[in-house]
Amino acid sequence: MTPRPDAPRAPLHAWAPPETPAEMTTRLRPVRPRRPVRTLGAVACVVLGVGLIGGAAAGTWLTGDSGAADDERARDAEVRTLWHSLPVDTLFPRTLRGDDAGPGGADRVWSRVAVAPDTDCVSALDPLLARTMDQVGCVRVVRATYTDATASSVTTVGMVFTEAERDGMLALHNRFTTEGLGDRRDLMPRTLPAEGTVAAGFGDRQRASWTVDVLTEAPLVVFAVSGFADGREVREPQPASDATADGVTTAAAQAGLGHDAEGIAGLVERGLRASAARATEKPE
Repeated sequence: MTPRPDAPRAPLHAWAPPETPAEMTTRLRPVRPRRPVRTLGAVACVVLGVGLIGGAAAGTWLTGDSGAADDERARDAEVRTLWHSLPVDTLFPRTLRGDDAGPGGADRVWSRVAVAPDTDCVSALDPLLARTMDQVGCVRVVRATYTDATASSVTTVGMVFTEAERDGMLALHNRFTTEGLGDRRDLMPRTLPAEGTVAAGFGDRQRASWTVDVLTEAPLVVFAVSGFADGREVREPQPASDATADGVTTAAAQAGLGHDAEGIAGLVERGLRASAARATEKPE
């Protein structure tokens, strides 16, 4: 569909939320000092003392590890609720500004044109990608679609909130890395078209470039898929990592669609990280 020239535009403004790392340290409990041995059973007592000290030290480390693991689980549980506890304008800001995010380091600005109701992986993702997400347990999927400042490209960005803990997310991340899952066309994310907008014709055949990022420090997968706003079919879609490489001359690369996918996904992910840090921050 030809983009509507009179489509309303969101006001442009800078949006660069800070990335704040969560505190990960735990305190170790002190071990009480022991009195010196003064009897003829010194050897036996020393052996016993060493055993007790070793046991106390081991207990301290186990307690510290357990406390850190409990903190991790509490943070992950909080992150899993953000899809419904955060306002939609926080999850998906109306305007995103990507400084140096375009081809050749050009600045990019994207405006939100549609937001989908939260849903499950089976409804939001292609079947094979949905089955891949089964490895980490899909809690909920949220999605939005953006267009660039010229209304010539459209990009759907989404977040999958999962049930997995850190080990599970690391395992899925390693699969995507070692098996090249992020470059497979049959694992491309699904688009979110929107009637009455420049994304009305944004369907499966219009997908041109995409990215999927499996986080290891949070139960979250962030993805984005981009295409042309005029609804043209793309026969050879490229993963964003290829479409953003120097010297690539494909239509998707020259139009900056790989940069759109990576830039929008990165900004949405950064905003979610900042929100998660604030939500899980311990009071001093």
